[in-house]
Amino acid sequence: MNKLVAVWVTVLIGVVVVSVAATNYYFRASLRERVIVSTTTSLYDTELLDAVEKEFEAKYPIDLNFISVGTGIAIQHAQRGDADLILVHSPPDEKNFLTGGTGVNRKIIAYNFFAIVGPETDPADIQGATPLQALSKIMENGRNGTAKWVSRGDNSGTHSKEKSLWAAAGFSYANVSKESWYINAGSGMGETLKKADYFEAYTLADTGTYLKYYKDGLITLKVMMEQEKDLLNVYSAIAVNQTLHLSVNFNNAMTFIKWLISEEGQQIIEDFGKETYNQGLFLAAVKLLKENTDSTIAQWIKDYAYFDGTECPSQYRVGYSELYP
Repeated sequence: MNKLVAVWVTVLIGVVVVSVAATNYYFRASLRERVIVSTTTSLYDTELLDAVEKEFEAKYPIDLNFISVGTGIAIQHAQRGDADLILVHSPPDEKNFLTGGTGVNRKIIAYNFFAIVGPETDPADIQGATPLQALSKIMENGRNGTAKWVSRGDNSGTHSKEKSLWAAAGFSYANVSKESWYINAGSGMGETLKKADYFEAYTLADTGTYLKYYKDGLITLKVMMEQEKDLLNVYSAIAVNQTLHLSVNFNNAMTFIKWLISEEGQQIIEDFGKETYNQGLFLAAVKLLKENTDSTIAQWIKDYAYFDGTECPSQYRVGYSELYP
């Protein structure tokens, strides 16, 4: 009988300890304010945001919640007031987001390059060509039945970049996208890469997602060209205007943006992936632009992603003057 009582006492203590721990956890969680970040899939799929979230939440009583979608849909979430800020990579769409009145306090946080990737056999013989020459060759070989192209087709930043490249190469995207060799995936970067691999086709990919999927053995596609000016890929953080959507968590969203551009945040971005891939998947942009540490790349970013000579024209800035010295 005594043994039975002792067992029940032990069980009861265990239940109490677990209950207290759970209560403490949920109490602490309730004290954390939530910030919703609508983000492009490349930042999410590479797991960079996992690393960012871990370090940021350890420092601030803020719970980051990420919605991973293409840039176009990310902006739609913010326009409806369903996100507190966006992390995206399509300067033309970002400019419209600002001028439309929803976005404020844009900061460029990182960059890398898009890459045209394809099967090792390279049926269109694009290795060594410029990006625009490559698209011409892919089209020619596509029409001959010897090559295919897979597009994200999802109104993402990558999709927008692809459309701009077809235009720069002198082709109508509306016409190109209707041809039989052109495959519209209508999905995120990872699924698009896997579909291109399946069809032994070419596609445009951000370097970060490509490296992760290649390293993980999910695709066999090879990089045909990268680090060209025409393939520059720039990531920005933009807060949602609190005067337009009163429900947004503006100040905490700005706390997150300020952390992303801090030395700590920039170092996490710069270092991410180096141990696994022997190179960073993303490159920090703040110091580069501020100190002009690589004048060529800095000018490329300014040419591609600045509006009226700045990352955020003054009329789209709300407080936080320290962001724009």
